[in-house]
Formats: sequence, structure tokens, C-alpha cells
Amino acid sequence: MNKVKISFLVFVFSLSLFSQQKENTASIFEIKNPNYAVSSYTGMTKQHWRDAALYLLDGAFSYIHTLDDPMKFPKQEGKSYPKEESQVPTEKLEGLCRTLFIASPLLKENPSLVINNIKVADYYRYQIGKLTDPASPSYIAPRSQNGGPNQKLVEFGALAVSLLTNPEVLWKPLPQTQKDALAKIMLSYGDGPTVDSNWKFFNIFVLSFFKEQGYAVNEKLLVEYLEKSLKNYTGNGWYNDSPAYDYYSMWAFQMYGTIWSEFFGKAHYPAIAAKFAHNFNDLKDNYPNLFSKNGEMIMWGRSISYRTGAIVPFPLMGFQNDPNTNYGWMRRISSGVIKQFLTHPDFMKDNVPTLGFYGAFEPSVQVYSCRGSVYWMGKAFLGLLVPDDNPFWNANENNGDWDIFEKDNVYNKYQGDSHILITDYPNIGASEVRAWCNEKVKNDWQKFRSTENYNKLSYNSAFPWQADGENGEVAMNYVIKNKNGTWEAFRLYTFKKFENGIYYRDVVLETDENIKFNLADIPLANGILRVDKNNSDKPIAMRLGHYALPKLDKEIITSKKKVNGFDVTIIDNGKYQLAMIPILGWQNTEVVKAKGLHPESNESSVIDVTSTSAPKKSNIYATLMLWKQSDKKFTNKELSPVSKIIDLGDGTFSVRIEGEPEKKIQF
Repeated sequence: MNKVKISFLVFVFSLSLFSQQKENTASIFEIKNPNYAVSSYTGMTKQHWRDAALYLLDGAFSYIHTLDDPMKFPKQEGKSYPKEESQVPTEKLEGLCRTLFIASPLLKENPSLVINNIKVADYYRYQIGKLTDPASPSYIAPRSQNGGPNQKLVEFGALAVSLLTNPEVLWKPLPQTQKDALAKIMLSYGDGPTVDSNWKFFNIFVLSFFKEQGYAVNEKLLVEYLEKSLKNYTGNGWYNDSPAYDYYSMWAFQMYGTIWSEFFGKAHYPAIAAKFAHNFNDLKDNYPNLFSKNGEMIMWGRSISYRTGAIVPFPLMGFQNDPNTNYGWMRRISSGVIKQFLTHPDFMKDNVPTLGFYGAFEPSVQVYSCRGSVYWMGKAFLGLLVPDDNPFWNANENNGDWDIFEKDNVYNKYQGDSHILITDYPNIGASEVRAWCNEKVKNDWQKFRSTENYNKLSYNSAFPWQADGENGEVAMNYVIKNKNGTWEAFRLYTFKKFENGIYYRDVVLETDENIKFNLADIPLANGILRVDKNNSDKPIAMRLGHYALPKLDKEIITSKKKVNGFDVTIIDNGKYQLAMIPILGWQNTEVVKAKGLHPESNESSVIDVTSTSAPKKSNIYATLMLWKQSDKKFTNKELSPVSKIIDLGDGTFSVRIEGEPEKKIQF
């Protein structure tokens, strides 16, 4: 009987991580009257962007029946807040300010907008007023004299973005008493401490908006935070978010810098605005390559539930009206990402986007998120502020660099001081990224920078990351059996160099610094060659996982074969095939099935190679990790691109890859 109960609980727990919401009856976004004349790939025009924004707002306003109803949505089970009643006012503030990212651009065009029999402009003005009413459950008290930065600062920064970009609808109709009360409350947060990250912009927007409205503000602090934000820039379009690199460079730093400059900075601080514009220009030749040929974003980094927020730099390029910008490609990517999520059947539950990637996915959720946090994705629709006649909306869609990429090649874009490597694979139209991760679990109090959100060896648009399992299930990373007898993933990486098409990192195990590796990634036309050197001082049990495949419409098929003396293991889910080929060092290959660990399906499979090592002067593990669409069989030539790996001594290895000059790996 006890075994039955335990099995049932395990089953229920697995379902709690399962991304697909079978009970979801929310409608899926439809592109009505697609225009393939100007948008030959997506069919989407500016009107379809408006339709997408309304689709999201319709869901949010299904909870609004009177002006007093807050933007408070059903809590998703798991680590998201609120956990206690005191957090509810902040939860409601998030829902209000973040849905306004979507509503405000629509209201700028149509102040009379009505949804669910509610006049949308009246609703937001009424709710903004309630923030200043001590008798209201939505009241937000001013920051205490010694109070630090908190989530209220974040949301007031978001509110200030909407107020700054649409004062005619959201601010000017308010009674003067409400304006003064709101200024007092918001400035108590804006004119105060912040977090040394993208959070500085929350203070910047609050201070800037009220300066624009004639209130006395701390201009010295405003300039200080602006200058400090510029110092976070490291080149090629990337800002460091203390300490990570991720989409916050784009949906925070780049978006904030551009909106601030366009609606305030150019008039008041033109020299600072020019610096933000310079940094914004840099991303044009780099960031678009982070997206797949079909305009799909990679699942990578924290707050991935913000999804479409990642595209906001592309429409904002329209403000520059630069003839050298490929606006057709920028819109193709942007509309592709909107379709990636809004047309996915698991995206919505209870008429609200889930916390997850496609559907709800607990391993990707952070403790600072509530259900309304997802509307940060609404930043994408700030693009609607770009005029109708702008080339962003009217250029013919195209695939940009993908139209000139050649088959059977791989294209790397190294991002300089950020140490990010973006890789594009024309054979399957996928993009990939390698980036920073060096955070200890013991120091990661919010438990996200040390996790799978950052610690994978790479992240790919075709293969969303699978969470690690307690039994050693791992995808695109190593796990080591540590001194406590548990499987521990690598996360403490140190970038070394990118040279001759090889991306070098060193890594140590958090719980034992004497377990350490030199890592070398070589992107190939159809996958990755890994050549890694184990420098540990003791025997270790270890596993290395390929990307994982979700179970889709049919069972995942496993096949094995020998090619040129090497064991080849292939898994196929009907959409993609993955092949794993151990070349040096590994003892076994196995296919590991998992439940509740993948963002696309409850069931998934991954190929792992395993070994128990012994300390040696040279302990090399070489592995091929390949991929292909399911409808095209791997040829023997594709499964054996490496003809030879030779140890030349002194930490140097010669690698012979079919059709390429000799590569020398130098650890």
C-alpha cells in the first residue's frame, strides 16, 4: 500500500513540472488575413502586432469586471510568489504596471479602447489613482527613510516608462491632487538606492518622468545612475547585468536606453543619449544572429517567461530610420518570436501566459516572479510606438544572413569582451549561444544563476534545455558524482579564449576544486566536437549529456550502429535526430529517459556518455554531438567528420576534421 502511495506522489510531482497544460482551454492566437506580400514568411504586419497585443490584454481583462478589480491572476504552483498576504499589493502592482506595457501603445492610438466592457484608459487611470489612496487595498506607501530597493521600485520604473511615452492618456487627465500624491510616492523610490544592475533604469525613468512634468528631482542622482548604466556596457551590443550576460542586455539596458533617449534624453541630456545610441547601433550586427532562421529565440537565462520581450530592440531600430538596417529581417525575427509563443497551445492557461517557456515549467521559474510578471513580455509591443510609415513595418521580410549562409558550413560570431559566442547552423537553421556562468549554489540565494538557466555548455534554438534530475539525468553538461554521493553539474566556468573556431573554458566542481577540466568546443556544420581534458587528482564517475529530445507525437526511436570503428547512438523524435559518438576516453553510451524535466513534453530522452576516470597526466575525452532533421538519414560521412586526434604533448592536440585545415587545440 505504501509503495502505491509513493508511486502516486512521484507521478503527481512529475506532472507538476510538466509544461503541457492539457486542461488549458484558452484560445490560441490566430493571424487573420495574413499579408504575405510584404511579410512572406510570417504574414504579420503592424495590424497583426496590434491583434497580438489585444489577444494578451483580452486574457488579462477577463479578470476585470469593474474598475475596482485588480490585475491579480491565478497563482501558478511552485516557487513563484505571493507566499504570504503582505506580498499581494506588490503582486497587484506588477499586474497593473506590466500589462500597461501592452495597453499603453494601443491607448496612444485609440484612447477609447474597450475590452470586456471596460474602458481601458479609465481602468488604468483609476487604478493608478488607487495607488495613492491609503484606504485602498492597492495603496503603496512611500519608501521609508532607510528603506532599500525592492520590487515596488521595479514596478514604478515600469509605470514611469508608460507615463513617459503616453502622458496624454495616462497622466494629464489625472486630478492634480493625485498627480502630486503619485509624485511623492514614486519619487520616494526613484530618488533612492538601487541595485547595481539594470535596476538603475527604474530610478532613471521615475526621475526623468517627473522632471519632464516640472517636479523638482535629484538630477545629480539621475546623471549618476545614467553614467553608471553606461559603464555596464562591454561592446557588441551587450551590457553586463552584474554579473551575468543574458536577455537583460536587450529587454532592459538596450530597450531602456533607447526609449529614455527618444522620449526624454535627446532633449535634456543629448550627450548621454548619443552614447546609448552608439551602444544600440552595435547590436545590429550581432544580436539578430542569436535567433534561428525561422525567427525563434533560444531558451537561455533567467526570467525566460518574459519571452517576446527579447525582440524589443528590433522594432525600436525604427526610431533611427537607418537605411543601412535590414528592417525586413528585423521584423521577420520579431514576428517569428511572437508566433513562436502566442500560437503555441501550451502558452496560455486561465487566459494568462504561463510561467515557463512554452507552457508552465517550474525549473525555469524564479522566486521573484508572480503570475503577472509574465507581462514583462509586453515590452515587445512598445514597438507599436514606431510610426506606421516606418520601414520596420513596410520593408519586405527576408532571412538576412541566413539567405547568404552556405549549407554544410558553420558560422561563429564572437562577441568580444562579453565572451559570448553566437553560432549559426544553416543545415538545420538553428542558432546557439555559449556565455557566462560562474556562480556557486551556496552563494546563489535566489537559485537561478547557478542553475540550468545558465550552467549548460551551450543553448540551442532547436533544443530547449532539459533540467537535471536527481538520478544523474543531464543534458548538454557534465555531472560528477561528488563526495556526498550525489550528481553535481558543472557551473564554475572560466572563459579562456576563442581562437581558430575553438571556444576554450576551464571548469572546476563547486564542492571539490581539485576536480577540474579544460574544455574545448568546436562547432561543426552538423553539431559539436568536444575535446575536454580531465585534470582531476582523483578517480571520478562522470556523465556528459547531449541535448535532450522531447517526446512529441510518437515514441522516441533509438538506433545504434558502428561507423569506422566508432559506436554511434541515435535518437529520433520525428522532428529531429541526435547522434552521440564517443571518440576518446569514454567507457559507455546510454539513452536516458526522463519525466517532468523537459519544457516541451513530460517525457524526454537524452544520450549520455559515461566513464569512471583515473588520474593521468593526459586524460582526454573527445565526443561528437550531432543533429539532423528526422526526415533525412545521417550518412556515414556525416557521422565521421573527425578523422584523427593526436596528442602532440605540452597540452596541444591536433584535430583533423573532414574538409577543413588541421586544428590545433592548445590548453
